[in-house]
Amino acid sequence: MKQKEIITNWNVITGGPCTGKTTVVEMLGVSGYTTTIEHARHYIDSMKGLGKTVEEVRANKRKFQRGILQMQMEEENGLDPNEMVFLDRALPDALAYYRFLGLDYDEDVVEMSARYCYRTVFILARLPLINDYARLEDVESQIRIHNLIIEVYNTYPCPVVHVPVLPPQERVEFILKNVSRS
Repeated sequence: MKQKEIITNWNVITGGPCTGKTTVVEMLGVSGYTTTIEHARHYIDSMKGLGKTVEEVRANKRKFQRGILQMQMEEENGLDPNEMVFLDRALPDALAYYRFLGLDYDEDVVEMSARYCYRTVFILARLPLINDYARLEDVESQIRIHNLIIEVYNTYPCPVVHVPVLPPQERVEFILKNVSRS
């Protein structure tokens, strides 16, 4: 049975790899706002804690995406829809990654991704790509993922605001000034 859409007071901070999402979300948290973590990195870190390498974790693309999606779903299901929260990515991001990886959607992926209506979706402009142990994309992949995220969120009824390249504190101020009033 398809679940009803739930209107929330949550704001999504998203964009492709290396757009400064986590930096902005952490700054919002330091400023006293409720925030969430980025689940892809958390999933990788939890699997590393079980003795797996990043390559082993990412080798099975479907399992990797399902693990991230499960964590994101558990977190969003545990949030109060009335509380203002800034999410470091949200469920619809999974659709962009499924498309990027050429994976067919599991039926529940689409249903889960359509469950919540977010207050505002902030898509951060791309920054120069810097890879680390968890982020392995090249610039072409970064651009493609970023564009897929934009495509996905443009199909949702949530307001989408594009955040330009600015110093981190100015990005936070831009976001706070542009949180949807509706």
